[in-house]
Amino acid sequence: MAAGESPLRDPYGRPINSLRISLTQRCNFNCFFCHREGESNPHGEATAEEIEAVAAAASDLGIRRFKLTGGEPLLRRDVVEVVRRIASYADEVSMTTNGSLLAEKAADLREAGLRRVNVSLHSTRPDAFRRITGIDALSDVERGVSAALESGLRPVKLNVVVLKGLNADDIPEMIEFSKGTGAVLQLIEFQPLQRGAADWERFYYDLRPVEEMLEARSEVVRERALHRRRQYHLRGGGVVEVVRPMHNSRFCRFCTRLRVTSDGRLKPCLMRDDNLVEAFRAAVARREPYWRD
Repeated sequence: MAAGESPLRDPYGRPINSLRISLTQRCNFNCFFCHREGESNPHGEATAEEIEAVAAAASDLGIRRFKLTGGEPLLRRDVVEVVRRIASYADEVSMTTNGSLLAEKAADLREAGLRRVNVSLHSTRPDAFRRITGIDALSDVERGVSAALESGLRPVKLNVVVLKGLNADDIPEMIEFSKGTGAVLQLIEFQPLQRGAADWERFYYDLRPVEEMLEARSEVVRERALHRRRQYHLRGGGVVEVVRPMHNSRFCRFCTRLRVTSDGRLKPCLMRDDNLVEAFRAAVARREPYWRD
């Protein structure tokens, strides 16, 4: 099968060409809005061998882009081995991390086959960073960003979940920080999932006015295939991408990813938690007699 080709399409005609694999639900941060990749009550963690088997099967079906997530994936002692095992099946292996352990592991990850990284950096103000994450680790994350860039992990994207009253006013400062480092700033709309559901109305910040501001400041606006996200290339430098899933039918209409939970189960959508019911239905639909006349 040609590289990049995927025969898998869902009932809505959407091609499935990427797989988001959660390596663990453990995390050394305590962000109150964490959606935990839509997981609830995981039963252990898939082994490196099991993750490789998933990647091999996905690759045979034309899926060759893998994103490793958590929890915090760098808490896995075998994370470099995991990257190395799946890299041979992939056109691209990337990772989302809080960055606190990235400085010591970036070079090894790059050598193992990691190509790019998203670092969650929700504020460059120490007080706001501590309120959001529950930990004083801003300097560790900033060192991780620098190490990722020095190791050749590009692009580095800085993930910012925008929160009213906490970091929404930091957007101009975050644009300048990302511009200075050479990273791409990714502004993400807060979603009412998992622990964050209780605080959604309090902290939700509509990103549509931000997009209007960015468009007015941009020399080029590009639209990515995934989710039809818009990427703003600002006059004078700096790149900002906006992830706006809330009440956005285009976001879902152009979703091309499937998910694997940290305990090795397939999950079709972050927002849906009915996969167990659907798994029963799929299993029943596939039943047939083994011995037949």
